[in-house]
Amino acid sequence: MRSIISFCILFLFKVFSKLFYRTKIGWPKERIRWNDVRLIVFLNHTSLMEVLFLGFLPTHFLRRLSKRMVGPGADKTLDRPLVGLLFKLFSPGMTKITRKRDDSWDEFLESIYDDAVIVIAAEGRMKRKNGLDTDGKKMTVRGGVVDILSRLNFGQMVIAYSGGLHHVQVPGEGLPKLFKTIKLNLEAFDIADYKAMFTEAAGDAEQWRKAVLADLQMRLETRCLV
Repeated sequence: MRSIISFCILFLFKVFSKLFYRTKIGWPKERIRWNDVRLIVFLNHTSLMEVLFLGFLPTHFLRRLSKRMVGPGADKTLDRPLVGLLFKLFSPGMTKITRKRDDSWDEFLESIYDDAVIVIAAEGRMKRKNGLDTDGKKMTVRGGVVDILSRLNFGQMVIAYSGGLHHVQVPGEGLPKLFKTIKLNLEAFDIADYKAMFTEAAGDAEQWRKAVLADLQMRLETRCLV
C-alpha cells in the first residue's frame, strides 16, 4: 500500500512538471539502463522544488523508485509538518539524519539493501542565492556519497547535474514560479568502472576516499552549467 501511495505522488509530480515547466536534459553518451540504476548522485542542490526533475523520468522507473528508493533526509526538512509529510509519503525509504555526531548516518547505511535505489544530494545542504550554504561556506561534496559507493559493487550510477532552481524558488522565499525552463545534465557510469578509475589510491582507503571526493567536487564545479 505504501508503494502505491508513493508511486501516485511521484507520478503526480511528473505530470505537474510536464504541464507547467519546460525541461532541457543533457543526455549522457552511455545509455541509462533504468532497471540497473543503483545510485543517483544529485549535484547543485538549490531548492526543494527539485522534485520537478521527476518529469523526465520514465514511468516504469518511478514505479521502481516507489518500491526501492532509499535516501538520507535532513531532520529539519523531514520535521516540517507539510513538507516532511510529503517527502515521507513519496519516499517511504527515506531515513532522517542529523548533522550531529550520532548514529543517524550509520542507520541510513544499514537501511541500504541489495535491490535498493539510493538517491542522495551529495552536498548535504542547499545552496543559497549568494552561491554559498546557509552558514556562508562554499558548497562542497560531503563524504557520505563515498560511504555509499564503498558498499556498492554492481549496477549503474547516474550523476545528475542541476542547472539550479533559484529562478523557480529561492529557499524560504515565497511560492514557486510556473512556466520556467529547468535544466539538467546527466552522466551514467557502471559503478565498478567508476570505482576502478581510482585504482592508484585503492590500496589506501583514505586516499581512495579523497580521490573520489576530489573527482565529484570537480564535477560539481565544472559540469553544472547547463
